[in-house]
Amino acid sequence: MALIDHFLARRVKRGQLTVIHADGNSVTHGMPDPGFADVAIRFTDKGAANYIVRNPALGAAEAFMDGRLVVERGDIRDLVNLLTGNDPWEAGANALAPSAPLRAIQAVTHRIGRVNMARRSKQNVAHHYDLSDRLYDLFLDADRQYSCAYFTDPANSLEQAQADKKAHIAAKLALKPGMRVLDIGCGWGGMALYLHEKTGADVVGVTLSEEQIKVARQRAEASGVADKVKFELIDYRAVTGQFDRIVSVGMFEHVGPAHYKTFFAKCRDLMTQDGVMLMHTIGRMGAPGITDDFTLKYIFPGGYNPALSEIARGYEGLRMFPTDIEVLRVHYSLTLDHWYDRTVAARNAIVDLYDERFYRMWLFYLAGASAAFRHGGLCNYQVQLSRSRFELPLTRDYIAGGEQALKS
Repeated sequence: MALIDHFLARRVKRGQLTVIHADGNSVTHGMPDPGFADVAIRFTDKGAANYIVRNPALGAAEAFMDGRLVVERGDIRDLVNLLTGNDPWEAGANALAPSAPLRAIQAVTHRIGRVNMARRSKQNVAHHYDLSDRLYDLFLDADRQYSCAYFTDPANSLEQAQADKKAHIAAKLALKPGMRVLDIGCGWGGMALYLHEKTGADVVGVTLSEEQIKVARQRAEASGVADKVKFELIDYRAVTGQFDRIVSVGMFEHVGPAHYKTFFAKCRDLMTQDGVMLMHTIGRMGAPGITDDFTLKYIFPGGYNPALSEIARGYEGLRMFPTDIEVLRVHYSLTLDHWYDRTVAARNAIVDLYDERFYRMWLFYLAGASAAFRHGGLCNYQVQLSRSRFELPLTRDYIAGGEQALKS
């Protein structure tokens, strides 16, 4: 039996996975299970299987991208769900985790890679967010919300869930007329424009993506609110002024643990005495860890999803009140499934934009990320901090009431 079959035999118990080797021999692992699709994969050359075994997560991704691993029955999302679902985070281990020696090497290189100085931060942002606007139009909602949606009902559409996310965050900010808001990592401007439209607040959005800021400014101009919603190409560390509220959605993952204290200290300095901030970030439910090799190499260089303990250490000692912490467990998995389905539907357009290898890379990214929230140790944290113990209501009731008002 091939080495990869020994590897899979220990891990696949629920669901059925058939492996067709390059020489035509096939081995079936596991048993049919209604919770998993029946999957069959084929290796197109003799070295592909061993390449995967050496570093399963990165090896499987690159083998799939290069056509060395072909999914004959089901799709790549089915395969990733089958493997991760047989070894969920709460069970302890990780079927796709690298070996102990490789983890040690990764830990050292990862710590170096997480030192995001200003110039490197801009390069890292450009790697992902300066891709073609057309690509993001093909799989995101119309407002280009490229972060976890908020599913009040799992059956909701992506558009509804993203609208509900904006309302949920806006309600937590408890905005009042005349307030000034800073949006750190403003993306294509959707949140900033929403906050102004719904509350009349003046908003300044900052980003390091040259492509995103072009779109954000165009949107503000087209809406006739460029004097009230302004966008700047600037690192958050260089922002000046005072703001009543700060919001940051999907940006903290790019800060790096070495700079968490800097981030929160800067936010505190930018807030008025009654200031409130809401940070929405991907996080890990367990202890601090490392970013997987595939994500660092192909998707988010310099990216890291923090443990809650790391976030807390970032703001402790700064005399800000942690007024609310919410954990969104599987909302991002539902979001990513929508993005995956839209990516599959747009295959020809994406291949025309880039090539087949890029399309497969993007599929693997979305499939793997969805599984990490459904079976793995990732979640989303919404952390609310205030400089004042009295600025926000004493109970959380105002959040639901605020959401309803924004939706009416």
